[in-house]
Amino acid sequence: MKLKSILAALLLMVAGLQTAWGQKMIVTLNDNSKVTYSISQVKEVSFVESEEHEYVDLGLPSGTKWATCNVGASSPEEYGNHFAWGETAPKDEYNWSTYFDTDDGGITFKKYNNNGGLTELQPEDDAATANWGSGWQMPSPDQIKELFNSSYTTTKRTTLNDVYGCKITSKSNGNSIFLPAAGYRWGDDLADAGSYGLYWPSSLYPGSDDGAYYLDFSSGYWIWDYTFGRYLGLSVRAVRQ
Repeated sequence: MKLKSILAALLLMVAGLQTAWGQKMIVTLNDNSKVTYSISQVKEVSFVESEEHEYVDLGLPSGTKWATCNVGASSPEEYGNHFAWGETAPKDEYNWSTYFDTDDGGITFKKYNNNGGLTELQPEDDAATANWGSGWQMPSPDQIKELFNSSYTTTKRTTLNDVYGCKITSKSNGNSIFLPAAGYRWGDDLADAGSYGLYWPSSLYPGSDDGAYYLDFSSGYWIWDYTFGRYLGLSVRAVRQ
């Protein structure tokens, strides 16, 4: 805040000095290095909120870092958006007729299929990459399996600010993330919110063109090696390396 005040004062001073084009503005960075600008080079200075998204290092063998909140959310317990698998924006209706990858109600698929098509989401169809940038991706099934591997983490069904979900805590460094049980979108309804957490990874399910892998947890279990209709709207928790 102090730096902002100093820069703002300097800019006001510069604005009132029509003959000061020969002056320079020096910005001192956090590492004490300095960047110098001639006043004549500066058209405008703006302060904007950072769009960086926070992540947690759970000390996993793969080095995967997990985001602290869902895509579309601003806090760990917030549900965020629900996405059909391979789509990058929420919508009003989740069914085969609104799904991007089929023209015949989920019988055949144009881009992602097990018959010569793609089986891993491309960046343009990855909800994490499309919304948060190239450093982020939807997790792979292996990354989800690693997250719930009892050799590396402990899991606890609990609440955060009165929102039910699953807390995953690292055995190596004690860091943790919270996955809210945000349910899923089917048609125009939100189903099982507050009871089930359902999350998409980035892979099509082998031998099942109409389904993709998904993570599913409730009060009594969690599963990841199964398939769910990819037109349904599930949560996305992004990862990065």
